Amino acid sequence: MNDQPEIDPAILEAMDGLRDEFAGFAAVYQNEIRPVLQARELDREQAVSKARKYRYVGIGLGLAIALVGFIGFKSVFGPFLGVIVGFGLVAWGGQQLKQFGKEAKELLVQPVVRQLGLNFQSEPGEVASIYEHKKVGIVPSWDRASYEDRLTGTRDNVEFELFEAHLEEKRRSTDSKGRTTTRWVTVFRGQCLRFHFDKTFYGRTLVTRDAGFFNRFGGGNGLKRASLEDPEFEKIFEVYTTDQVESRYLLTPDLMQELVNLEKTFHGGKLKCCFDGGEMYITLQGGNLFEPGSMFTPLDSPSRLRELLEDFAAVFHIIDVTNKNRRRRSGQAMPEV
Repeated sequence: MNDQPEIDPAILEAMDGLRDEFAGFAAVYQNEIRPVLQARELDREQAVSKARKYRYVGIGLGLAIALVGFIGFKSVFGPFLGVIVGFGLVAWGGQQLKQFGKEAKELLVQPVVRQLGLNFQSEPGEVASIYEHKKVGIVPSWDRASYEDRLTGTRDNVEFELFEAHLEEKRRSTDSKGRTTTRWVTVFRGQCLRFHFDKTFYGRTLVTRDAGFFNRFGGGNGLKRASLEDPEFEKIFEVYTTDQVESRYLLTPDLMQELVNLEKTFHGGKLKCCFDGGEMYITLQGGNLFEPGSMFTPLDSPSRLRELLEDFAAVFHIIDVTNKNRRRRSGQAMPEV
């Protein structure tokens, strides 16, 4: 006799259409993740209530101070002070909800990565592989960096790493009176991926959506412009390589489609990709992965798990397609250039 309870239809519906390897996550969610989230629902409601309360108080008090200062004292200092007080109260009241969001992410992500045999660090400190992304030219130079949400693991003998990076550059400017000011400018904010394959690539291939520099001057470092099999993707991507034959095996329409899908899934853009040595590097700007979703909706919504699994699936697709293309080259004759 099977003592396991039937899966909630709402959970099955939320999981519908995902990869077969995620089929067991409906039960994992119902039996392991959902009870923990439900146990924290009251905490979420209290944090939301506090955030809303201070939002209303902050807006009301801020407007009152602004009006009194501007109308009563005929001073622009009143509106300025009102904005400071209003935003201050809203921010302070939302701190508990912000912290709860971080806790909710751990409650949702950690059971999933354990099930998949992966590792996840929400605050990884410095990530050394960012320098490899810089070396191959898909992130710019920076003076200050912060990192979060680092995911590592192995799939089909491919070691992979995914993390979010915020890179800033210090810029100085001098005004007409000779006074120097310093400000920090974001030069990159987004996801960085690194895949380590068991065999090295024959050459180096660079893919970019941001055509500007490369379109006019080529890829540099011995890279020459390459053509893609599908003319539609040639309108989207710029490709440069030291090995025309290998680039055609690697950059098949199915892989290019997966790169497009990756941007959509990660809610990012300006994707760049480089095959070099035994590594494949990808960066794309924007987006924010592994977030639990809005804290203003019930915590145990199964849609939160689906969005998370779609993030994982996008990474797995890249590995699967690249491996297939590499094996295709090993097992078949090379196409003519």
